[in-house]
Amino acid sequence: MGKAITTASQLTCPHGGTVTITAANPASAGASIATAADTFAIAGCAFTTPAGTPSPCATVAWTSSDKHVTIDGKPTISTDSQGVCIGPSGTQGAVLFGQTQPAVTTS
Repeated sequence: MGKAITTASQLTCPHGGTVTITAANPASAGASIATAADTFAIAGCAFTTPAGTPSPCATVAWTSSDKHVTIDGKPTISTDSQGVCIGPSGTQGAVLFGQTQPAVTTS
């Protein structure tokens, strides 16, 4: 079972950019639990193409989410989920999980 991702979780792109989660659902114990339908914006990515053109990651697209846990019919995101970072050049790597919600796990 993966640990739940909340608006307080720390996610990054593979190039050091910080993911900010904007959740539509209400907060629980100070942070909202993230769903695949929420917005995952990336700032501070330093990725450049091999030609030297800046191509920073901008958002996360989830390729898998929790199968058995939903909020308002939307699947939640946990450390078992898989997401890719998207920028002007397309898919630029997998999202990386840092600090998560320690008290909530999903199945």
